[in-house]
Amino acid sequence: MTISWRMKGKYLKNCNCAFGCPCDFNARPSHGTCTGMAGMHVDEGHFGSVKLNGLRWVALYHWPGAIHEGHGTLQPVIDERADEEQRNALLTVLSGREQVEGTYFHILSLIVTTVHEPLFKPIAFDFDLAGRSARVSVPGVLETTSEPIRNPVTGEPHRIRIDMPEGFEYRIAEIARASIKGTGKVAFDLKDVHSSLALVEHTEKGPA
Repeated sequence: MTISWRMKGKYLKNCNCAFGCPCDFNARPSHGTCTGMAGMHVDEGHFGSVKLNGLRWVALYHWPGAIHEGHGTLQPVIDERADEEQRNALLTVLSGREQVEGTYFHILSLIVTTVHEPLFKPIAFDFDLAGRSARVSVPGVLETTSEPIRNPVTGEPHRIRIDMPEGFEYRIAEIARASIKGTGKVAFDLKDVHSSLALVEHTEKGPA
């Protein structure tokens, strides 16, 4: 029996694909591989009796082909403010061990073969869903920003959303453009690439 847990909050995913990540459409990644980051600020959360409110986590990742083909590499980063119980709780959630089959973190556990030792670092997390802008910073590991896509003729902000009624990662996401620089075990330097911003609520049974 899985432990009851919940994470509700702000979610950011930036990757190397063109705007409107093909993975959300079950298509192959824009450039053949998948590289980027995902992260969350937990507004409200718990793992059993362990409170997770206000904590943050980030994962840097790389797949050598399409995500569903596996062989992924992951570098988890946990908010340095988390105590030992909270660290263990977040790492357990990210591992997929306490989630039913076919849900987000469980699926990740099946397609990631290399997980680097977790880092415990300060995580700056700025997020404006309506403005389609965000910034996540982990010293010595990650710098990423998101901003609105611009109309190539007028320069005006361009708004587009992805609506996934049965999505296991998020249901509705605002789409933006990102720059991402990873300098840890998973290294990359990307500009004008895809960004998803969403409000999510994950539980051991999947999205609420």
